[in-house]
Amino acid sequence: MNITILAGGLSPERDVSLVSGGLIARALAERGHKVLMIDVYEGIDLGGRDARELFTDTPPADFGISDRVPDLDEVKKRCGGRAAKIGPGVIDACRAADAVFLALHGDMGEDGSLQATLDNYGIKKYTGSGYAGSLLAMDKDISKRMMRPAGIPTPDWLYFDTETDTYERILREVGLPCVVKPTACGSSVGVSIVGSESELDEAIKFAAGYERKIVVEKKIEGREFSVGILGENALPPIEIIPKSGFYDYKNKYQSGCTEEICPAELSPEQTARMQDYAVRAFRCLRLSGYARADFIMDTEGEFWCLEVNNLPGMTPLSLLPQEAAAAGIEYGELCETIVKMALEKAV
Repeated sequence: MNITILAGGLSPERDVSLVSGGLIARALAERGHKVLMIDVYEGIDLGGRDARELFTDTPPADFGISDRVPDLDEVKKRCGGRAAKIGPGVIDACRAADAVFLALHGDMGEDGSLQATLDNYGIKKYTGSGYAGSLLAMDKDISKRMMRPAGIPTPDWLYFDTETDTYERILREVGLPCVVKPTACGSSVGVSIVGSESELDEAIKFAAGYERKIVVEKKIEGREFSVGILGENALPPIEIIPKSGFYDYKNKYQSGCTEEICPAELSPEQTARMQDYAVRAFRCLRLSGYARADFIMDTEGEFWCLEVNNLPGMTPLSLLPQEAAAAGIEYGELCETIVKMALEKAV
């Protein structure tokens, strides 16, 4: 097959996406497919050529992730400050492909807008969820509102407008300690753990640097886990143990910062319960293909679903590939399975 891989973009998770895309391209090429990886924001200069001529069995070079969120202003400047988030040649390259692998994280890659754009161009063979499920999962406030009635425990929270709401409302309705996070960012971008009133102002300003409206969530103390879903089947849970601080951007993507245990050391009953919550969240948020649900298990043994990631990372340190490996699915097979599910969904 000819497979276009879309990565990069104008998201704070841009670097993570480029690493995911490069690895996906290499894995698919090794399994006999021809690939074309494109930075969805920078686009590609077709130079009058048919996009079908650009697919290759030679994948792009590896990318890297620093311990800092990328400078998006610099990326825009490099592209002349263009406001459009989809660069030249991208739609043509997607039309020319047998399948489109969405290796994007954050922003338009996960909020449903790219999926809606592809749908409107008649491009249906793309990986992951459609526009509706993507939107529902990406918005942390909406997703929690949907999980509660579905019987999926999620910590108490407050949808907070950083320009009009007061800190007193946080203290009154959520209390301390709490977690302050942008409503629609991933990779722990803009997230702070707040233990005292003196830390609240800085945390709110930090999150507001990404979005005006944020989520303030009750902090649940306990062990942290994640459960991947492939199709509608839950993968083995993984436990996440940062060596310092919490599971933030640096601890997610810098080697040696976090210990990860997969399969997690849980009883069969605990494993089954968390997997059940993950699949129920996947279904209630109208997701398809694959996703990953994040949990905290408190000191009483109850699981609390924090959020569901509809386009999980596919880097060497990402959780979903580790969980798939624990289930006997190696990386290339995982990528190919995701593509096959995209083709089945489009029928």
